This record gives sequence, structure tokens and C-alpha cells, in this order.
Amino acid sequence: METKIIDQLNDKYKKLEQDLNVHLEGLLHSKPINYWDYIQTDALLNLQLPRTALPDEMVFIMYHQINELLFKMILGEIEQVAKNDAVDAATFSSKLMRISRYFDMLTSSFSIMKDGMDVEQYNKFRTTLTPASGFQSAQYRKIEFASTELINLIDKRFRDTIDRNSSYENAFEHLYWQAAGKDYKTGKKSYTLTVFEDKYKDEFIRFTKFYNTHNLWTKFKGLPQKEKDNKQLIKAMRHYDYTVNIKWVMAHYNTANHYLNIGGKTAEATGGSEWVKYMHPKYQKRIFFPELWTKQELEEWGAEV
Repeated sequence: METKIIDQLNDKYKKLEQDLNVHLEGLLHSKPINYWDYIQTDALLNLQLPRTALPDEMVFIMYHQINELLFKMILGEIEQVAKNDAVDAATFSSKLMRISRYFDMLTSSFSIMKDGMDVEQYNKFRTTLTPASGFQSAQYRKIEFASTELINLIDKRFRDTIDRNSSYENAFEHLYWQAAGKDYKTGKKSYTLTVFEDKYKDEFIRFTKFYNTHNLWTKFKGLPQKEKDNKQLIKAMRHYDYTVNIKWVMAHYNTANHYLNIGGKTAEATGGSEWVKYMHPKYQKRIFFPELWTKQELEEWGAEV
């Protein structure tokens, strides 16, 4: 057994044009791995920098940091499908269900936000967060870009007038989440949207140039007909679409409503957006895989929640 492992190591390092003996000698001086170094516990636990002394702000920060870690996991799963030139229905379904489970966790975890923070504390520390906004999560925007074609992310008011072959720049200016910080009558953008674009717009355009032809919806449509007809895959596609664009969105919406709709008066979001119409699925009808839904399902999208 030991000889076999040594032979395998020799083969590995020969391919890398490396001397196995040097690497083995390095093991003599290396320290054993432990949990806290591997997970980088100390670094992780020092990433919370609250702006107030209110204890529930720590809940808010850590909750969103956990979200971003899960978004990274989701993007990793999507990338495995996007870069697999021989993906089949079974692999595609497996990855989609993994992603949906991550979103199930994200959706259920909103109870931490909804029931795990004192409303009075939240409405105090949130004023220190202005003009930051949740729509500035670059990873979540990338998940959307990687899931479907840009036309399906266009603001519903302009979707019928945007050419599918429109430039990335033009499409970007009409994405649905632009409504969270843009006056379409004047073209004026809020500070929140402006700084978000300054930081990420070029990166987003580079990202979408790859995912324009490698997003989950395009990858599905490029499968052989037999694979596209796979019932398990279709079920997984629909489940993912509904999980993200109805369940996750509504959990977010209901949590925001819990804190921002006090006594029948709707408060403005920290980024200044008209968050009700921006977030609720019945207004924007964000749907990743529209051809997998019936006409009635498309018309009633988000209407009953």
C-alpha cells in the first residue's frame, strides 16, 4: 500500500516537473493542520465592525455575511454547470437542487432577521447605514446574471422594447434593480446606485459576456432534446426558479415589511428605493426560465403571495 502511494506521488510530481523528495522533506517541517487555522476562525470572528453600540446590529451584520458566503457557494455550483461542455440532465439536476437547498436555507433564515432583532434597535442603527442598500450585493447580481438571459432581468416596463441583441451597456441601464435607484423620467441616479456602478459595473459587464452564452437557461436550451425533456431536470429548473424568485424574494419582502411598515406607514429603504414595487415579484415578474411555465402561471406570478 505504501509503495503504491509513493508511486502515485512520484507520478504526480513528475507531471508537475517537481522533485518529490523536496516536497517530502517539507512535510518534516510543516505543522499539523488544526480546525481554527483551516477555517480561519480568528479572522472570521473579527470581520464584524458595527457602527453603533446596539447589540442587535451584530445580528444584522453577521446574518448578511452568512448570506454572502452562501452566495459564493451558489456561484461555485453554477460555474460547474457553466464550464461543463458535456453536462447531462442528471448532473444539471443535481447542481440545481444543491443551489435550491442553499436558497431554502437563505429563505428560512429570514426568521433570524424578522424575529431575531428588536424593532426599536433596528430602526435606530439602520439610520447609520444610509445610503447603503441590500441591492448592492454584487454576488447576488452575479447569481441572476449566471441564471438566465439578460432579457429576463430587464425592468418589466421596458422588457418588450429592449432588443435581445442590445448592447450590454444599454441592457444594463434597464435592469430591473436599476429601479431601486433611478428616476427613469429624468435619468438621474441615486448616490447608492452611482457608487455601486462605479465599483462593479465593469466587472458585471465582463461577467455577463461569459454568462451571456453560459447561463443556466442557455445551457439548458443547448442540451440535446432528450435531455431537455427529462422530467427530473424540468422539475429542478422550475423548483429553482420558484425558490429564488418567489420564496426567497417574498421572505425578504416580508422581513422588510415587518421593520419598515410600522403602523401602516411604509418607511423609505436606506438606499432610498421604492422597495415595495422593487421587491415584490408580482410587479417585476423576475422569471429565470419563462418557457418552463404555462401562460397562466406567468400571468399569476407572485400574485397570490
